[in-house]
This record gives sequence, C-alpha cells and structure tokens, in this order.
Amino acid sequence: MSSELHSHDSLNTLSSLKAGNITYYYYSLPKAAAELGDLDRLPFSLKVLLENLLRNEDGTTVERSHIDAMVQWLEDRNSDTEIQFRPARVLMQDFTGVPGVVDLAAMRQAVQKAGKDPAMINPLTPVDLVIDHSVMVDRFGDASAFKDNVAMEMERNQERYEFLRWGQQAFDNFRVVPPGTGICHQVNLEYLGKTVWHKKLGDKTLAYPDTLVGTDSHTTMINGLGILGWGVGGIEAEAAMLGQPVSMLIPEVVGFKISGKLREGITATDLVLTVTEMLRSYGVVGKFVEFYGDGLKDMPVADRATIANMAPEYGATCGFFPVDEQTLKYLRLTGREEQQVELVETYAKAQGLWREPGHEPAYSATLELNMDEVEASMAGPKRPQDRVALKNMKAAFELVMETGEGAPKTNDKRDNALESEGGQTAVGVDDSYHHHSSQMLAMNGRETRLDPGAVVIAAITSCTNTSNPSVMMAAGLVAQKAVAKGLKTKPWVKTSLAPGSKVVTEYLRAGGFQGDLDKLGFDLVGYGCTTCIGNSGPLPDAVEKAIADGDITVASVLSGNRNFEGRVHPLVKTNWLASPPLVVAYALAGNVRLNLLEDSLGDDKDGNPVYLKDLWPSQQEVAEAVEKVKTDMFRTEYAAVFDGDATWQAIEVPETKVYEWSDDSTYIQHPPFFEGMGLEPEPVDDIREARILALLGDSVTTDHISPAGSFKADSPAGKYLQEHGVEPKNFNSYGSRRGNHQVMMRGTFANVRIRNEMLDGVEGGFTRYVPDGKQMPIYDAAMKYQQQGTPLVVIAGKEYGTGSSRDWAAKGTRLLGVRAVVAESYERIHRSNLIGMGVMPLQFQSGTDRKTLKLTGDETIAIDGLSGDITTGQILSMTVTYGDGTTASCDLLSRIDTANEAVYFRHGGILHYVVREMLRND
Repeated sequence: MSSELHSHDSLNTLSSLKAGNITYYYYSLPKAAAELGDLDRLPFSLKVLLENLLRNEDGTTVERSHIDAMVQWLEDRNSDTEIQFRPARVLMQDFTGVPGVVDLAAMRQAVQKAGKDPAMINPLTPVDLVIDHSVMVDRFGDASAFKDNVAMEMERNQERYEFLRWGQQAFDNFRVVPPGTGICHQVNLEYLGKTVWHKKLGDKTLAYPDTLVGTDSHTTMINGLGILGWGVGGIEAEAAMLGQPVSMLIPEVVGFKISGKLREGITATDLVLTVTEMLRSYGVVGKFVEFYGDGLKDMPVADRATIANMAPEYGATCGFFPVDEQTLKYLRLTGREEQQVELVETYAKAQGLWREPGHEPAYSATLELNMDEVEASMAGPKRPQDRVALKNMKAAFELVMETGEGAPKTNDKRDNALESEGGQTAVGVDDSYHHHSSQMLAMNGRETRLDPGAVVIAAITSCTNTSNPSVMMAAGLVAQKAVAKGLKTKPWVKTSLAPGSKVVTEYLRAGGFQGDLDKLGFDLVGYGCTTCIGNSGPLPDAVEKAIADGDITVASVLSGNRNFEGRVHPLVKTNWLASPPLVVAYALAGNVRLNLLEDSLGDDKDGNPVYLKDLWPSQQEVAEAVEKVKTDMFRTEYAAVFDGDATWQAIEVPETKVYEWSDDSTYIQHPPFFEGMGLEPEPVDDIREARILALLGDSVTTDHISPAGSFKADSPAGKYLQEHGVEPKNFNSYGSRRGNHQVMMRGTFANVRIRNEMLDGVEGGFTRYVPDGKQMPIYDAAMKYQQQGTPLVVIAGKEYGTGSSRDWAAKGTRLLGVRAVVAESYERIHRSNLIGMGVMPLQFQSGTDRKTLKLTGDETIAIDGLSGDITTGQILSMTVTYGDGTTASCDLLSRIDTANEAVYFRHGGILHYVVREMLRND
C-alpha cells in the first residue's frame, strides 16, 4: 500500500481505521487470523508480540516462520523459537543512564578513531532518561528538607548532570527529564506512556502498540496501563537504542486469575505482596505473567501498576494487564488528549486487544487469587517475596533475633510457623533483649532507649506505592487521625516522604493531609527513589552510635519494592516492605516487635492508649479522598516536564558530537571496553588454571555484586576517591559514580553484607588470595591475579543476579578478569548482562553444585568447550583440581539461550558487535 511501510506483510494484513478525525494504518491481527486460524485465545501479551512481528517482517530478522511459531504456541503453550522484538521506545533512569551515555560516547570515539563519522552512533529508537535516582535524604523532618536536598543533589552531581546535558544536545531521539520531577516509572505511567503509539511514515500515520524496554527492572510498572515493557540491562538497552532488536524466546505465559474484592481495610500493597509471594513460590523466572478474571473490572490502573511494578520481585519478565475501560479512565484522569484516548479504544477493539468480560485466553499454566482472602501484610526482612502477615510481625522479628534468618522461604504453613515462634504476645515491647544490646539514647534533649527492633527509618518512598492515590491518601488519613489524637513519631525514627511525581504533592494538599504528615515528620524530602534505592542518607549521629555500640538489630519500614541486605542502610539489618499507611503507623509505634493489630501505638492527649484500628481509614474515607485527584493536577505538573529549574537550565555544556573527557573527573571516565578492538573478534579460548574469586550462596543479588548506596572510606573505592582529592563527606553513592569504571571495579562484590564462603563468618567484599592465603578485598585480589595472567571464575548457588537490572554487576565482573560464572540458576536480566559483557554464564546440572564438589576456593578450575563453535544450550565440561592434586569433573549447561546471544558472546559483548557491524556496513 505504501513504500514507506517497510514490512513484507506476507499475510496482507495492512489495514486502516479511523479514530477521531484521523485515519491510521495498522497491521491487523484479525486479518492475520483469517490466514493463520483463530488467534482469539492467544494471550494479550503475545498478541502484542505477534503484531510486532507482522509490522517488522523483513525476511531476515523476522521471517514468516516466526509468525507461524506464535500460532503454534497456542497448540503447545510454549515454544523454543527465538524471535526479534523491536520496542517502540527505551526508558532510562540516571544511575543506569549515565553509564549508558558514557558507553555511547566511548563508541563515538572508537568510530572516530576508525576514521568514520562519530554521529553514526546515535539512538534510532526514541529514548527518555528521567533523573530520579540521585536525590538523597540528608535533610528530613522540616519544611526546608526538599529545598536543601535538591541543592545538595545538584552540587554533588554537577559533573554527571553536565554530562547528561551534553548528551541531550549531542544525540538525536534523546530526551532528559531533569532532577526534581519524579521517578521514571511514575512519569512513564502518568505522562510518557501512550498505550497505542503512532508515527508518520511518508503520507501515512502508522498505529501500533506502545512497547518499551527500560534500564530499570521496574519498567514493568507500565504493564498496568496495557503497555508491554520490561527491564533489560543497560548494555542490552543501548543496543536497542542503536536499532538492534531484542532477542528472546517466545515465552511461556502464566495466567493469574483475580476474583473477588479486597476486604475493608486491606490495601493494594497487601495485595501485591500476596501476589509476589504466590508467583515467586510458583516459579515464573523468564516467563510472562498476564492477569485476567472478573476481579479486574473494578481494579483501577493505579492498583494494576502496583502489581505490575513488582514483576522483578516475583521473577517474571512482565506482569501484563490488558486494555479495558479502566485504562481509558486512567488516560483521561492523567490528562492524555481525547484523540489519543479514542485511538486507544478503537485500536484495541479492532485488534482483539480489548479485555471482554469472561474472556479467558489460553495460558501455559494458571494461578488464582480471590482478593477476599488477602490480609494485612508486610515483607522482609531481606527479600520482597517473604510475606509476613501483619499479626505475625513480632514473631517474624523474634525469629530473626533467634536464628539470624528471616521468615521461612516458602509460603507453606508460614503463618502457623511464625505464630508458633512468637504467637500470642504481651502488649508492648518486652524486656528480654534489653540487658545485652539496648542502648541509652539522647534525642532532642531527652534521654530514651534504643531497643532491638527499633524502627530507625520510616520511608514513604518508591514508584511502587507513591504512584497509587489510594494508599497515599490512606497514609494521609492515618496521619490526620494520629495528629488529632496528639500522637507523635518516636524520636529515633528517621521519617521521609518522597513521592514519585509532583502530582502526589498536589493531591495530598488538596486532601488536606500534607500538614498532618509534616507534623509527624513526613515532610517532602525529594521527588525520587531515595530510600528504596539506598539513598536513605545518614541516620542521626546518636542513633548510628547506639546501633554500633550495642550491635543492635534495628529495622526500616518502607513502602518500596526492594529490601535486600545492605541496600537501605549499612547499619540496618532488617528491612520491611509495607503500605504507606503502615509506614506512618510504625513511625508512631517505633518498633517492629509489636503486634499492631493488638498493641498500642502510643497514648493520646489524655493518656489513653491508641490502637491501629483507631487510626485506620475506611474504604469510604479513602474513596472520598481519592475523588480529590483531578486531571488539572496532571496537566499542570507535566506541562513543562523537560524544562527543569533555573539551576538545571544554567548548566552550560560544549556543543560537540564527541565528548571531551577529563582526566580529573571522578564521576565520568573513558571506559576501557573498546581499547584495542579490531574489526574481527579475538578467538575465545578454553579456561585453564582459573582461580575462584568468590564462592557464593543462594539469592546473591545485583546489590550484592554492585551496590548502589553508600561506601566506606577504607574500601577500595573509598581509598581511590581519597587519593583523587575527594573527602568522604563528598563520596556520594556507588550509583552516582557509575560513569567512572575505576570506582565501579573497586565496588564490585563490595556490598557490606555479601558473604564469600571462602572465608569463615566474614561479611563484606573480601576473598582469600590463594597463593599466600591472605584475606583481602576482592578488587585487590583480582588485580593481583590479573598481573599474573590468571583467569578467574565465580561460583554461586540458586537465583544468581536477583534484583535490579544493573549493568555494572556484569561490567565490574568482566573488568575484574572473571571469564565465567557457574551458578545453580540465574535471574533473567543478569544472565543477559553477563553475555552482553562477554562473561559466560554456566549452570550446574541437577545433582551437582558447589557443595557436592566440596569447593573451598583453594581449587583451580578448567572449562572445556569454549574454544569451539559457540551455540545455544551447549554442554561444557568443568574440571576441578583440588589442593592435593586430585580432580573431579562435571558437566555444565551454557546459558547462552539464543543465537543472537551466541553472536554477542563471540564478539566479547553486545556493544563490540554493534560497533563492528556499523563499521562494516558504513
């Protein structure tokens, strides 16, 4: 029909529709069904993938056989076919965005050195970068906290922001949302997302589903708006920006049926923690999850987005909600143009992407939840999937104190187990621990006492919950009732309110709640991730001293999505996820060793005990408050979303296409990835006489491998910064330093809570340097091994690389000289990132692991099979040579899962492949 529409369209599906007064062209799924057979029962998320294939059919990356495989999926409910997915756009945040732009700048320099035009390195896919990860909670509990924190953020991050301003002018298709605006996922949900995308091609306007990949694992939040997207590593996102398709196997799709309604007093947070527990227990890593059932009819997009946000926590690639009336309602509420809303409805209905009552697609497997059964919940102390019923929180903490572990790892009989551990407790915090670890504490001129279980951080934070008016208004109502009764926050609690967008501030004010939140210390501290990403800032000196002197196990309570060890604050050993109103309640109570359903939170003005039930709002009260959220709030706040404040606008940068690196910068350095790179990749060698750098257990997260928060002055990264004139007070965070590989190499495996089994009972980023048996930082040992030319491997347990889509967890691993990781299983994004950096992910076969091999770290490792032709799913052989000269061998499964991944690995990484392809084809 038009030469500008580039699909081969072998099924002749190109059609047109009219929405409003505009004619749109689209590739019709019903027309494809006329040729392929009934597609109606294909999951909605796979229909989106199928449309992507129809629109991008080119005979090479997308062939007719790929389209046929999508149809075959209906018969088999799974597939081993690899497809190439081309997202409509890419979303970045600044922690992953800065190193992404650093890589693009380095690629431009590499292309220029090869005598080519550096501008050939340029995003071909639209990119939005939202600066949201850098603000820290330095000031809190007063009216100037927001202003002071933003001023410190701008001062600390001047170099990074100058660099991003340079990128904004140097690259096409690249927009930056300035700091102080909101969290990327909330900005995406409230403003950037379209549900149906469209663009001009010649004289025609093409409409297609809005899809994306993002450099943050919680990109999945947008699934709540009927937009298919998920998190990828920064390396993979950069390739997508440069026009490379995302290689993937057609996934299994697990259907999650929702019925019933939440009971009085139960929040969307309680629902999502229950869903997370169920799906993580079931096992959905690498799979799509799609929600269906009559329970969706009245579920607002804000609740859907809360559930979709937590997909990384339940392990799925995405948690998808189809388009329906709730989608349109949200688009209108948030100020999207009526033309866009009409396009969404018309297109979704024409394509069979509209959810109809009673419709049940075909799924690989199904789970079901009746929302009537959900109860008040939290999760912790160190994994989001470890849900604890609120009534059992005291028992859960007692279990931590007794065993050093958290809640049982499965949901089988969990609540009964916890009740038997602590069960029926006396009112208040008992004195059983006071004699050995409580510390006297002088706060605000008064003597008090810090006990085990003390809540030292209470943070309303994170995209997960601050995007949801119902739980934010509920927090406001709890605060309002508490203030009316004369309750006060306990003096040792560091309180903070960090909404995901400025709209939240507007509706909290409209509801009349911000003043009451302020009185309890929940003043606005910034618009960003803050505590959830580890930017909780310092605790008051007296509190930090008391914790350290008594080695007290204290707690944070946050409305976030991550509570991994060492993430929130290095001194806070237990971290509990909770709804915003529960965060307020725990700030009042001051300790998690209470049963909030029975115990008093404090006394009112007249000395009478006040209970949670006295403060908890009814559904009617919450609904009336939510009615105060108005469309004009969204339109006003997003009218100038890309402008920034005067400080941002005053940043001056050179208008160059190639970045001018500064040797003096401690934030931005030219990375070494492309040094000495030729047009042809070096051959891959087998691994011989490798040493084990770290021997790790289960659930090692990307926070363990590459922490995002604060770091110590005596750590390798801290010493490097001090050698370069940076005082400890100006260290900022690991996340903010990701543009400097010298810092990030030194920070790899540097989490204060990581445990290397080569050492006995030692926490932190240390290893044993085998030649002389000395304990030293992992970075120092790796450099000594590199000087000797000794290759390295990392050995680990199950779920290696859980958590954030942190490209530096793979980049740092590569730069330390690690050739391969051998683990029992992997999380999806980190496995992909390792391949993207040329590190081989290998998996123990069933029945073999580090324990059956009796590894201590003293062994040398050989891996055969790398020097041949690298293909998918290969079986390689590992030989372990023990200290006494004996050996053991085992088979390992290569986790190179797709043909594209094999190509990337052979090139030493995905970016090397992209640069070589560009140079060859120019």
